[in-house]
Formats: sequence, C-alpha cells, structure tokens
Amino acid sequence: MNWALGLWAMLQGLSLLGVLNYWRHLPLDRQEEAPEGVVVLLSVRDDWDGGAELIARLKAQTARFRLVIATSGACPAAEALAAREGDWVQVVRAGVASDEGQKVHKLRAALRSLGDADRYLVFVDADILPPVRLAGRLLFPLVRGKADIVTGYRLLLPEAQAGAALVGAVEMQLATLPRAASATMPWGGAMALTREVAERLDLDAAMAGRLSDDMAIGLAGWRAKLRLRPVRDLLVATPLEGRGAFAFGVRQYRHIVTNSVGMWAVAALVVGLQALGWAWALAWGGWSAVAVGYAAAMARALARRRIIAAVVEPRQGVAARRSLWWDVLAPFAVCWAHWGMQLAAVGSKRIRWGGFDYWVKGGKVVRMESAR
Repeated sequence: MNWALGLWAMLQGLSLLGVLNYWRHLPLDRQEEAPEGVVVLLSVRDDWDGGAELIARLKAQTARFRLVIATSGACPAAEALAAREGDWVQVVRAGVASDEGQKVHKLRAALRSLGDADRYLVFVDADILPPVRLAGRLLFPLVRGKADIVTGYRLLLPEAQAGAALVGAVEMQLATLPRAASATMPWGGAMALTREVAERLDLDAAMAGRLSDDMAIGLAGWRAKLRLRPVRDLLVATPLEGRGAFAFGVRQYRHIVTNSVGMWAVAALVVGLQALGWAWALAWGGWSAVAVGYAAAMARALARRRIIAAVVEPRQGVAARRSLWWDVLAPFAVCWAHWGMQLAAVGSKRIRWGGFDYWVKGGKVVRMESAR
C-alpha cells in the first residue's frame, strides 16, 4: 500500500508541477508586432449571424489587417458586412464540398484568393472572443523570426450549467499543459504563419480532402520539421453551451484518433493513469490517498485561477472559473469524463460537424452527408 500511495503522490505531484510550469512561464512582457500585409482568414457557416462582438473585437486589434470571410456562398450576414466595410472585408464564396470538410473547403478557397501583398496569414474561428492583442501577439514570433507557425489555444467559458462546466474542466486540463515546440499542435481558432511557410507546406494540397484544418496544418508542419511556437498568454475566450458539450469533447479526440492513433494513445495513457488512480484512491487507497488527490487538485485549481486572471478579461474570467469548481469538489469526475471522451472517440469514424456527417480514415474524408 505504501508504494502505491507513493506512486499516486508522484502522479499528482507531476500533474501539479505541469500547471505550475504553465503559470510560471506566462510572459510578462507581451510584445506585439504590426507588420504590413496581414490578412485574417475567417470561415463562417451560411447561417452566421454576423458576429457583432467578434467583428468589434477584430476592429480593435492593435495590428492592422484585411479580413477574408470564407462562406459556402449563401451567407447574407457576410455579404452585408462586406458591403458596409468596403475594402476591409473580402467575401470568398467556396461552394459546398463533396469530399472534404466544409471548413477546409472554405479555407482552401480563401488561400487561393490571396493577393501578392498578403504576407502574413492569421486564422481565427467565428466563435472566439479575441483580446485586442491577439493578432499582434501571434505575429510577433513570425516577424522576429522566432517561429514558423504560431498558435494560441481556447479557454472555454461554460454557461452556468454543470455539464458545460465539467467539459470546461476537462478542456482546462489541456489548456494549462506545459507547452513545448516539439509537442505542440496548432489550434485553428488562433493561429498564424507567413505566406512563405504556407507556400512551403503547399497548404492547399496539405488540406485537400481533410476534415480538420489544424490537424492537417500541424502534421504538415511536424513532417517539415518547422518551428511551432505556442503563445502561452493567448488562451482565447470561447463560449460553450451545455447542449452538446460532451459531444464537443468527443469530437476533438475523434479528430485526433482519425489523424494519428499514436497521438491519441499517448493522451489516453496519461489521462487513463489519472482516471484509474482515482478509482484506486476512492476504492482502496483510504483517506490518505483521497487527501493527496484533493490537495493536489485544489493546488491546481488555485494555479489555474491565477492563469485565468492573467489571460482573459474579468467578465470572461467569471465564466471560466466555473470549471474550477469541478476540480475542487470532484476532481475524479473530471478525469473520468476526460478518459470517457477519449474512449468514446474510438467508437466510430463518423464526425458530425457544422451540419454535416463525415466518415474519416487516415485524416481524409471518405464519405460525407448532410446532417439535416
């Protein structure tokens, strides 16, 4: 029993050290760049409502850019925005895909529309609430020659509902993992690269037939041995509704397992050790094992609270902190839910996303149907 308790304490200690490492390496000097020739690529569904808050936040960015909105071809809100904003907004009408993800299809069309003056590419998602520093922080490592691909990551803002907060707690485990260039995958919600890198990777070809844009770009970058750099203070606020929250988590891991089984296996092993460790602690470990688990969980929650305060606006922080209650009250449930998502992901190759059902093999779409 003593050796088992020792292993459990070591596992909890490593988990805590990972979060403390993230907190410790949050940059204090958040340097930005604002070069010429920046274009922001935004893929939207045809039922997009115009994203008033997103557009206001994009207009407030410290770095100047032009906005390319990629649609399937029938998005009234995008057309109205382009009519109002003139040259700042360009709408690309991609049509409907037949053998690749609709988002990928639209982004490929946007890439083909770029002009000679477009030197820096910034990718954003339609559901984020970007801080004013987002573009400038993503561009800084590129302009200074410190990276080839730069990425932020999402910080979920769950609505006031237990299920959403639980999924937020699961995602918080990923968001506050230590970041290293050799173990970083870009997130398509806040990502940047130069036009030169895009052409070197031949992004149009790299994404052809794929479902996940960030997995396609990330794996292409890994194969080309490019420098991927995370910007730790860019944990970008992203609202999460309770409805479909668990399915969202499963979908993220299904993207991974259908692109790289090895990557999924490593993640499942790490989370599985925590999940099984909690089962042992609650069933056989006794009060000492439970106390160790809860002490580490509370310490992680305190560190994550500091991280949240450092990276998002106060109002956003209120929503993000809802997830921390799961860490404090039932940390075992977070691990079990996380492992459950990972295991559920391998149960099918079908991914429902953006109004379509996709069947994916080796990262490529082999079949797609409208989900309506």
